[in-house]
Amino acid sequence: MSGAMTDPTTPAQSDGQDGHLKRPAISFEFFPPKTEEMERNLWDTIKRLAPLEPKFVSVTYGAGGSTRERTHSTIARILQETALLPAAHLTCVGASRGEIDEIVDRYHEVGVRHIVALRGDPVGGIGTPYASHPEGYQSSADLVAGIKKRHGDIEVSVSAYPEKHPEARDFDADIDTLKAKVDAGATRAITQVFFDNDLYFRYLDRVRARGIDIPIVPGIMPMHNFKQARNFVTRAGTTVPDWFAAKFEGLDDDAETRKLVAATVAAGQVQKLAKHGVDTFHFYTMNRADLVFAISHLLGIRAKSAQKAA
Repeated sequence: MSGAMTDPTTPAQSDGQDGHLKRPAISFEFFPPKTEEMERNLWDTIKRLAPLEPKFVSVTYGAGGSTRERTHSTIARILQETALLPAAHLTCVGASRGEIDEIVDRYHEVGVRHIVALRGDPVGGIGTPYASHPEGYQSSADLVAGIKKRHGDIEVSVSAYPEKHPEARDFDADIDTLKAKVDAGATRAITQVFFDNDLYFRYLDRVRARGIDIPIVPGIMPMHNFKQARNFVTRAGTTVPDWFAAKFEGLDDDAETRKLVAATVAAGQVQKLAKHGVDTFHFYTMNRADLVFAISHLLGIRAKSAQKAA
């Protein structure tokens, strides 16, 4: 993909006769709440975003299965109380094959037909050595194969890394890992967050050159709190460009302006991706609706109720 995109905040050109980009497909990621207040906030967020009709919503899973039951209960409630299609995250960390197989069976029993299969972070956190469970799945590709063997009707998504996985020897080794996950039955990859679109397109070129043809969905994170989010994403291997950081200078104590800037930057990034043919996006919501709803609106995505009213 040619065409350098140093700063993706310039609005995209229109793509159709009505002057609007084609409506992209979207999905949202949530994390399971730890407190009653966080529970209320999450459900307020879900109710706000559900009318945007995402393709699916995923619920994350802590290192070592630390949020296993909360993830399951959140997924079950989404199935019971909404029309959304939930995808459950599942990792290899801290559990035997038997335990993980039982979790997969429980999800299938309550109606889950989509799992995001991940190796998972080390139990000690990012930066500490990873050790697989001696009786567990040894890799994300093994986990994908195990899920598909038990329930062939479960769709499996996996992760992808435009800047390569921090532990990968090089890009070739990292794409070998993705290829193994696809060969095991994965049908979609969702990327780690990135802020320079060139990184995504270069990665896509590498992936396609290896014969991997599944969708590689960009993972987009609106930076509600820039300092906090930067610390989080850089630990996971994401580069934060200087031009990007400069947009948040002087806003540490100005949350309202920071939100406006974050929405503008993320919407610009997505519009640039859309202009170059990307038609599916996954939003890391951080359990907040405001910026994701605003960005979706700028992309021409309207809530179902608003469409009826129009």
